[in-house]
Amino acid sequence: MSYSPLHCNAHAAYGAIRATISVHASPSATKGAIMSSMGFVSNDFWHDAVNKATTDLFTFGYRHVVKPHMVFSIPPDEAHERMIAFCRTTGRIAPLMWLLSEMLDYTDPVLETTVMGIDFTNPLGLSAGLDKNCDMATVLDHAGFGFETIGSTTSRPCDGNERPWFHRLPEYDSMLVHVGLANDGSAAVIDRAERAWAESRGMQISVSIARTNDDKVGDLDEGIEDYRISLERAANRTAMVEVNISCPNTRAGEPFCDPDNLDRLFDVLDGVDRRQPTMVKMPFDLPWPRFRELLEVLTEHDVQGVTLANLRKDREGIAVPREWLGGLSGSPTYRRGNELIRRTYREFGDRLTVAGVGGVFTPAQAYEKIRCGASLVMFISSLMYRGPQQITVLKRGLAELLRRDGFDAVSQAVGIDA
Repeated sequence: MSYSPLHCNAHAAYGAIRATISVHASPSATKGAIMSSMGFVSNDFWHDAVNKATTDLFTFGYRHVVKPHMVFSIPPDEAHERMIAFCRTTGRIAPLMWLLSEMLDYTDPVLETTVMGIDFTNPLGLSAGLDKNCDMATVLDHAGFGFETIGSTTSRPCDGNERPWFHRLPEYDSMLVHVGLANDGSAAVIDRAERAWAESRGMQISVSIARTNDDKVGDLDEGIEDYRISLERAANRTAMVEVNISCPNTRAGEPFCDPDNLDRLFDVLDGVDRRQPTMVKMPFDLPWPRFRELLEVLTEHDVQGVTLANLRKDREGIAVPREWLGGLSGSPTYRRGNELIRRTYREFGDRLTVAGVGGVFTPAQAYEKIRCGASLVMFISSLMYRGPQQITVLKRGLAELLRRDGFDAVSQAVGIDA
């Protein structure tokens, strides 16, 4: 499975190839056929040279022009809204998207991987929390992301917490996040996610569901029903679904981080007929014995993997004004996150697939998460602090590291240090 739009329009290729595939094939199998029909940037000298030069140009431009004068010169909430609007608008301009993929999307056979039966062009994706309403999928797809997790989205539309939602902590390569699950509601968001998945060139789509954070929050049963409604809407409409039990910025707290409550939740969710793999986004700050209890519960249910982990609530060692609300993203989550990945893979790797998120700014850091046991790696803060070309930097560097160590595929490196 490989692809590059070097010689043809990707959307035209998608339609032509899809028409030749049996209607009984799954969407992920369809994308696998599309990818295997095209070539690799890494195998084309001139395309590879253009990709390198463009990546360097984007890096320079973002660092010296865009970031200081267009992003960090305005409040982070406003910068966030502008970025979403920019992606929503440019994603509709087909020639611009073609140019983006031609210049920036680096493809290499060593990066391809199959996880939970799904084919990925590369193991690097956008974590839930940024593209809450599925506004960025087209841009991310053409930039070369292997997958993205949309949301988290909730059964009812949700305004989220009071602003500000974000505070920058550049000295820590971190953001303080206090959004509170603001989104358009899972009925609308999942429709968009399904459409984005059908139209993508090769990027897989996951949707993250969570409990609505509003004044209608009730007892535990109300919360379970909230998840069930969204899971029903998401069933079989995306490549994966993620159940977020650990958003730290909500009125209801995190009741499903209790093993008994988590068991009750999945007793109900197991009854939702779905074929796509289910991931669970886990809390960051729990001590290992309690964390392990939650993993044990999940292995008894229709759950195929875990996302490790959510925002960090503990601010020890981080100078943050008390009045700033929210959880820490980025570098402050890196070491602890890797330890959770390593322990989870060591004890549950035969039962649960691990997706690692938190503090990935360099190819070496992505590679370390893989070697700790992550089959998929996600990031957000790196995109904000380093720029849109960061996906290309990570992919190219990861491919070099895999080959340096004698691996022919990502899967061979997963858990090697665990």
